Amino acid sequence: MNRKVQQTGIITGGSWCADHNRLVERWPQEESLVRIISEEIRGGGSACNLAIDIKRLDPDLPVSTIGLLGDDADGVALLQQAQAEGLECSRLTTLAGQQTTFTDCYTSSESNRRTHLFHAGTSEYLTPDHFDFEHVDAKILHLGLPGLHGKLDNQWNGDENGWVTILKNARSNGLKTNLELCSLPSEQLQALVTPCLRHLNYLIINDFEIAAIAGQPIGHDEDADIETCLINARQIISNFPLELVIVHFPGGAVAVTTQGDEVQHASVNMPADQIVGTNGAGDAFAAGALYGLHEDWPLQQTLKLAHASAAASIRHIGTTDAVVGWADCLELASQFGWRSPLN
Repeated sequence: MNRKVQQTGIITGGSWCADHNRLVERWPQEESLVRIISEEIRGGGSACNLAIDIKRLDPDLPVSTIGLLGDDADGVALLQQAQAEGLECSRLTTLAGQQTTFTDCYTSSESNRRTHLFHAGTSEYLTPDHFDFEHVDAKILHLGLPGLHGKLDNQWNGDENGWVTILKNARSNGLKTNLELCSLPSEQLQALVTPCLRHLNYLIINDFEIAAIAGQPIGHDEDADIETCLINARQIISNFPLELVIVHFPGGAVAVTTQGDEVQHASVNMPADQIVGTNGAGDAFAAGALYGLHEDWPLQQTLKLAHASAAASIRHIGTTDAVVGWADCLELASQFGWRSPLN
């Protein structure tokens, strides 16, 4: 399809979720008690987080979003937050009489790990029919999260699932596509994501997720080494027509392109007293990466911004509250420096 206008900006689609964030002393065992240190309600979910992160990285970049909200207090709060952040919200639809998707998100002060208790709410009603790209002028679609949307996770009009239908529609309207995942059981991830890989330009995911879809699963508490991440990324890029696969992990990230280029960069050496919570760090990493890709930055600089955005994010329990302009993120990274070079 030939577009009549210059495509610019990013559109996000999928999960809009109210995160009921609670910072606790530690994650409790059953039949035990821990103290809640602080709590708040913030926007969450892939479509919400990345849209806000991108807008904070560059307030001048057009950012729009597609999703479903309920007409409850959470839905009102999410819509108000989206509008206050400057997002284009005409496709963020409120369903009467429905409860907004929410998570009870607990972050352990002891380990900085997070645990989510999820209620699907309006995510169960999202379908490919909510995604009309004919009059969308964005350059990139960021879509997620497979496994958390009942209708999209199943077959749709002859396609393996609704995610495939949306991605095909976006590509036919000239958009580049990226899919965000969440760390569901490996078999479920592989089954949902594999049909989508033929319709993606980019895949920006973590070490657990790349291992799952490459058929080499690892445990949730097991960090894959850099060579394993590279092997898995190479496998995906060689078997499917993606332009770029980026895999991030606590120590850094690797990027593999369809031309055979491989780039790696260590993460920011954040002091422990600067880390409040990692909830949303993956979204912030993806936002930095997609911003660099949107702006045609060199891949090494794109990875630097991705890490810098994630580092900025973890200074707050909320998913987006601590993300700042892209230049300020890079300055923050420069202030604390980078971890040891990856081997």
